[in-house]
Amino acid sequence: MKNTAKLSVVYGDVVLGVHGENFSYLFSYASGGLESVKVNQREWIYRPIKPTFWRALTDNDRGSQFHLKSGMWLGADQFTQCVAIKVVADDQDQTAVATAPANNQFQETQAVDTLAITYTYETITVPKTTTEITYTVRPDGKIKVTAHYHGQPSLPELPVFGIRLVMPTLATGFTYDGLSGETYPDRKQGGKPGQYHVTGLPVAPYLVPQDSGMHMETNWVEVVRDTQLDNKAIQRTATSLRVQAIDTPFHFSCVPYTPLELESATHQEELPLARRTVLSLYRAVRGVGGIDSWGSDVLPDYRVSAQEDHILEVELSFPEK
Repeated sequence: MKNTAKLSVVYGDVVLGVHGENFSYLFSYASGGLESVKVNQREWIYRPIKPTFWRALTDNDRGSQFHLKSGMWLGADQFTQCVAIKVVADDQDQTAVATAPANNQFQETQAVDTLAITYTYETITVPKTTTEITYTVRPDGKIKVTAHYHGQPSLPELPVFGIRLVMPTLATGFTYDGLSGETYPDRKQGGKPGQYHVTGLPVAPYLVPQDSGMHMETNWVEVVRDTQLDNKAIQRTATSLRVQAIDTPFHFSCVPYTPLELESATHQEELPLARRTVLSLYRAVRGVGGIDSWGSDVLPDYRVSAQEDHILEVELSFPEK
């Protein structure tokens, strides 16, 4: 994407549109999230981006009954509600005029240098807590994403915290700069820093489907797709999404299933047909344990406290192939 002098902003009744050269982003008021990222006429988002609090259970999690202690986070992952939206253009708060009927004052698109929109989500946990996701868009099309989870006393341990991007079609693979192989907080001593390529979206063939494919301490990851949902698009052209760490490395998994799809299958043949790409970006990840599978919990250093704040900061961009 090329840099342009200004962003073109449309204050719609249902969505806020942000446009530039070869890109168009739609931020939804109704669904409460970024619901469309179209670059060079190719869509990258299948469902609105939301905060994620759950990774699929492992055999060790079940053995230690982690799901009975922290199961409310699965519900929060599925049903977290957007309770507030804030819009800032060129450091000026535009929230009051961003929606109908106040937006009727805008007869044409507005030219701005930067646009930031913040979604505040409230969990259904007891007690409740909030997470904010802020998207800051620049004229070159890059998006800075900041997700801030607010710790709350009395809440049980988190499996993970981050955001989840579900893409419309399967990726051909991904390249990343981080630790080699599959790694978790308590399973990374053998990981070697470097740049690695993974072909396809491999899922460990456990008898009972469970979480797999985690990559810790990542500086960047680039996911490549060459298909789209548009049936008129016959030509298969590779396009990529790059996620760059800001200040602190992040953790990620890139698989064809959501945690709920993995959780719902008791055997491999019960998994649905692989047809999407699920890229999860994490600030915090619970370890997998493995001391035994009959009751031992993850060691304290590898647990994620829900009573502390967690902040994820990354930049999304779309390099031309």
